[in-house]
Amino acid sequence: MRQDASGHPVPDARALLPRRSPPAPGAAVVVLHGGQATSERRTRSWQAAALRMDPFVRAVTAGLPRQDVLVAQVRYRLRGWNGHRDDPVRDARQALDELAELAGPVPTVLLGHSMGGRAALRAAGHPQVRAVVALAPWWPPGEPVEQLAGRHVLALHGDRDRVTSPAETADCVRRARRTAARAGMAVIGGGDHAMLRRPGLWHRTAAAVVAHLLDPEGTPDPLPGDCYGAGDFPVL
Repeated sequence: MRQDASGHPVPDARALLPRRSPPAPGAAVVVLHGGQATSERRTRSWQAAALRMDPFVRAVTAGLPRQDVLVAQVRYRLRGWNGHRDDPVRDARQALDELAELAGPVPTVLLGHSMGGRAALRAAGHPQVRAVVALAPWWPPGEPVEQLAGRHVLALHGDRDRVTSPAETADCVRRARRTAARAGMAVIGGGDHAMLRRPGLWHRTAAAVVAHLLDPEGTPDPLPGDCYGAGDFPVL
């Protein structure tokens, strides 16, 4: 893989992988899978982190409130976040630039799991982005939230997650309320990091939240109001 002058990998393929392409997109959903803290290995479509998002792509597509919504995934160059390089963020921003070239300035919801949730959060300042939906996100203490100004952010996190921290996710959501248009969280009771426990609930809830964010007037919010309150986040 080629590198730039700073040693960062240079993309040699398009970062946006459309899964559903209407003739004249009026909105978009972009899916970002998980990865590893550090890895120089190239991503492959058959790795578990990527395959884990296929049911979400199907659920989101089936639940779309409109027929003009493009659904796509981000192709990472490498599997790792890789410290200050933030490699998946570069890929996410490139994918959003490609989306703008393909469809124009359409409102976009980012749906990311684990490392993909972190990349989505960091990329939320892109002009295309209206909202971020994060599944068991990797949001370490101090993750920036200023880029969420005017955006919506919603996190779902399992209470049995032993890989990323529900408490750190809750802290990030609360900090995001200072800048985001709306920020909320719900806890998946019995949910694990891989989302293999209660998978139907993960898929249905994520798809319903995305549909609401795409069409807030015509599609009701599937989550209880406590998700956006000052107290403890509700358990589903």
